[in-house]
Amino acid sequence: MAEDLVLDTAIRDWVLIPLSVVMVLIGVLRYFVSKLMRSSPSPDAKIVKEGQVVIRARNLKAGANFIPPKSFRARRFYFSNEENGLLHVPKDQAQNPQAQMFSDPNMAMDMMKKNLSMIIPQTLTFAWVNFFFSGFVAAKIPFPLTQRFRSMLQNGIDLSTVDVSYVSSRSWYFLNLFGLRGLFSLILGDENAIDDTQRMMQMGGFGFDATKSLGAEKDGLDIIQHEWALPGFEHRAESVLRKLVQ
Repeated sequence: MAEDLVLDTAIRDWVLIPLSVVMVLIGVLRYFVSKLMRSSPSPDAKIVKEGQVVIRARNLKAGANFIPPKSFRARRFYFSNEENGLLHVPKDQAQNPQAQMFSDPNMAMDMMKKNLSMIIPQTLTFAWVNFFFSGFVAAKIPFPLTQRFRSMLQNGIDLSTVDVSYVSSRSWYFLNLFGLRGLFSLILGDENAIDDTQRMMQMGGFGFDATKSLGAEKDGLDIIQHEWALPGFEHRAESVLRKLVQ
């Protein structure tokens, strides 16, 4: 049977509150440091052009039924023909986004700065928490939990008799690390909020893959079925107006 513990108020004053405040301050400081380290590279003209071509192709698909069939076929041929279409990318010219990223030193440097601004503060903070606050039972969750949450909430405590709802200081650090996005949204704004989970996902991500985007839009234009919506439009408009007048 799990034992009920009486937590000392000194743990709240010297462990729980300082740890939470330090995590918030480190998150805000890390945001401003990453903002200072952030560079504003000039946009690549080729990438901008390819993005505009994708937008134009999507607009053509969205308004295809409002232009005559002949005009639609001409525009589709202009975009998707196999010789010099805007959406056609020859196989010998297709670039690997990973190789393109590592070939650009500025892009690699920006990625390294972002990773360092995330990894270094987390490493130092975890070492500080592990040295000063290891082994403390810092808080208790006010609702029951199953045994599956024990490894997540009681990291650093090797007592199977303690109830699962008690949270160790090390686990409280991880809960603050991944759960403060809402508070950062209030402090820094929604667009500037720091989300470590998204940053970890972006560490393995790469840039804009023009080959896939252009190929997907080309396939979409090739399979679209054109049905002109304007024939008989005057008669439909006249019938609607007559119903309104009556």
